[in-house]
Amino acid sequence: MRLAINRAADVLLGGGVIAYPTEGVFGLGCMPDDDAAILRVLAIKRRRPDKGLILIASNKQQLHDWVDLRDGQLPDAHPLRPITWIAPARPGVSPLLRGHHRTLAVRLTSNPTAAAICDAVDSPVVSTSANLAGETVVRNNLILRRKFGGCVDYIVPGKCGPSPGPSEIRDLATGKILRPGAA
Repeated sequence: MRLAINRAADVLLGGGVIAYPTEGVFGLGCMPDDDAAILRVLAIKRRRPDKGLILIASNKQQLHDWVDLRDGQLPDAHPLRPITWIAPARPGVSPLLRGHHRTLAVRLTSNPTAAAICDAVDSPVVSTSANLAGETVVRNNLILRRKFGGCVDYIVPGKCGPSPGPSEIRDLATGKILRPGAA
């Protein structure tokens, strides 16, 4: 698995796009400071740029340059139920990440493969579900390869989990649930 993580890191740091397992679904990702790669992710997914994207990280420090977090404000990753938090974006964060919002969606990942990728690049990684906008999310390796094998630079081997589907989304300031997670 270490070779796969190293290859994913090389692809990301070289401006590429990967598909990789997350807590609930396969994700499409790139480095968050690479606008060309972000545009490519949006094109692959056929997602409107005004909607924004999610950043995943293995630890809170990786999110420091991206969102305004007070110490301890962002809860630690839940081992069984992933929660994506909507937090105030730092000045200068690309609208390709934020969409038309002043906030940014972030999640501390509990998936070991996704966390290892973030650690290998020492950065958060863009994470959006591996599906065309409006279509069913991908949780199966075979379907992932069939739909996205020719669109991404590398598919990271591994399994999604521990969640059965997409993460819950909550507002960090209020705790309000904006989208329930998979049950």
